[in-house]
Amino acid sequence: MERIIFGDNQFFAVNHISDEKSRAQSIKFKDDAAIIKTLDIAREAGVNTFMCTTHDRIANICNIIRSNPEKYQDFKIYPCMPYAHKYANAVTDLGIAGTLKQYVPGNFFGSMFKGGMAYLSKDYLSIMELLIDAEMKMFTGINTPVIFLQNVITDLLLGLGMTDFLVGYAKYIEKKYNAEAGFITMNLPKLLDVLEKGGIKNPIICASINKANFRMSGGKELYEKTISEGRCRLIAMQVLGGGAIPASEALEYVSNLPNVESILFGASSRQNIENTVQTINFHDEKKVQQLAIA
Repeated sequence: MERIIFGDNQFFAVNHISDEKSRAQSIKFKDDAAIIKTLDIAREAGVNTFMCTTHDRIANICNIIRSNPEKYQDFKIYPCMPYAHKYANAVTDLGIAGTLKQYVPGNFFGSMFKGGMAYLSKDYLSIMELLIDAEMKMFTGINTPVIFLQNVITDLLLGLGMTDFLVGYAKYIEKKYNAEAGFITMNLPKLLDVLEKGGIKNPIICASINKANFRMSGGKELYEKTISEGRCRLIAMQVLGGGAIPASEALEYVSNLPNVESILFGASSRQNIENTVQTINFHDEKKVQQLAIA
């Protein structure tokens, strides 16, 4: 995985600092062209991986990327599923049948037969596979080497002790999409233990990692101990601690942690994108120099 990954919160008015900034971002990114422009700025800064939800508007972004294969030949997307609001809104607007027709991939009746038989036989893993295929439909033809399960599902399954679903998800992603499964969580230590017990070694996990102990179930000390053990390929998210930590301090902390393979961040301006990339690169280069001296 690349060291720096660009996120999508800013595109869909998700801001942990203020509602006012959320509203401003909603206005700024009301057009798809504004999203593409910001992705291109990130690419110019050296960030070629975009981690995003399966929001409906991402389908438009994928269409633009597919229509410019040379420009985006090295560009990768890490889908994160499911985007629950999408389905809730679709049922309201289209009804259940309309929602199924819109999102179920391939032959509608064949998929419905698979889903119906799975439901009747209580084969919930097959239902999960059908839903994964529905979410992945928009990414056809795009390089998606890692496909993530959103924390709302990961942590629910974790809390319910439904390890079979987590393992089944990983196996299906590998088999059907020739990709690796990733898991987003707010409880890194527990998830890692459960995945290892389920036979998933060295998993890809995206977790909140920050100096402020923001959304780090189990606490910062336990996280740092778990991270130091190097048992997973780790992506750090929410590194600013919901806005509680100055960017320079936050990036210095996470950049110097051992075994953090990637850092995920979102930004809406060229200045913030470039400053973030430069700061991470600065600390990485400094760490290399210190190791060389030692």
